[in-house]
Amino acid sequence: MSQDDLTDLDVIVAGAGMAGATFALAAAKAGLKPVLVDPFPFDEQLAPTFDGRSTAVAWSSFRMLKALGVGAALEPHACRMDRILVTDGTRPGAASHRALPAFLRFDADEIGERTGGEPLGYMIENRHIRTALAGAVRAAGVPVLAPAAVEAVRLEEFAAHAVLKDGRTLSAPLIVGAEGRRSVVREAAGIGTTGWTYGQSGVVATVRMERDHGNVAHEYFLPSGPFAILPLTDSRASLVWTETTRRGEALRDASDEAFLSHLNRRFGEFLGEVTVEGPRFVYPLSLSLAERIVAPRVALIGDAAHGVHPVAGQGLNMGLKDVAALVEVMVEAARLGEDIGSLGVLERYARWRRFDNAALAAGFDGFVRLFSNDDPLTRVVRGVGMAAVNRIAPLRRAFMTEAGGGAGDLPRLLRGEAV
Repeated sequence: MSQDDLTDLDVIVAGAGMAGATFALAAAKAGLKPVLVDPFPFDEQLAPTFDGRSTAVAWSSFRMLKALGVGAALEPHACRMDRILVTDGTRPGAASHRALPAFLRFDADEIGERTGGEPLGYMIENRHIRTALAGAVRAAGVPVLAPAAVEAVRLEEFAAHAVLKDGRTLSAPLIVGAEGRRSVVREAAGIGTTGWTYGQSGVVATVRMERDHGNVAHEYFLPSGPFAILPLTDSRASLVWTETTRRGEALRDASDEAFLSHLNRRFGEFLGEVTVEGPRFVYPLSLSLAERIVAPRVALIGDAAHGVHPVAGQGLNMGLKDVAALVEVMVEAARLGEDIGSLGVLERYARWRRFDNAALAAGFDGFVRLFSNDDPLTRVVRGVGMAAVNRIAPLRRAFMTEAGGGAGDLPRLLRGEAV
């Protein structure tokens, strides 16, 4: 379908971020006719300064991206995470061979028979994911209207209409809200949200290290929140450093020397000398959970449905699960001659994703509250809990399987199969 062919659409996708672009690509690959709409120019989203974050892509999500034809573009930029070391303390004790009683060790080899030797996940810079998706979306012939923000949405019995700021109106049986936590589509459907801010921000930076990270991710917990050292290609790492919002903004604006001084006190010396590469970014942290993820003619995916704390690195993976489930439901309905935007069809998607989204959001929230404090009694309880989990191999393997996206009723794309 050409950029000018905006008639006879199957679905309007509001939001051309990673979840929205993946959904549009998956829908097009399955024979549906999507259009992508986003307020930012598509090429602008690919710039290194647009998004400084990196994402832990679960092995099941990576299989999905391969099935959609994006894997070859991502593989040169994907760093395996073969181990994750979690420490409760002021230094990365387990990681720097100062083993503390309260630490967790997750090793991909423990579940290698289930995953076919996959790592626990792949760390990929968001700009590379966006670039790969943009190329695949264009190659699939998906129309991309950007900049072209959705200003209003009208929902009728048999169609959804998206009114753009430039005056154009798009119509389709279904509109998908993928525009993040401030979703216009969600508001138009009258879907409320539950959530709160944490009073924290994630300070994100990329660093180069003197010694190789060995494909190991480190996360340790300070009273202000988690500090993560996540492996990237070329002996680099992505830092996600949780602080109060005021301190986070001060760190972003500090001189290079002051920032590095604060960083070294938390980073430790186990990976040698550290140098910061590129700009620093600060992202406020909050929880936002939609009360429903469907309405007549409307479906929500990604952060429009569930914005979670990045403590477990599962935000994008949850969104990709949404994509895989929704596309499969839509394709099966279309093959049966059903109305893909009807509430009866969309409820199948909601039932598939409702429990998983709510359970994961609640789990991450509880995890943050348990670890982002320095109460002596709480420290004792969580230390005992971490030590116990570390000694119960079946429980540890269950956590790794769930984090890798290998548990439950998986859509075909997450199994690496075409829809």
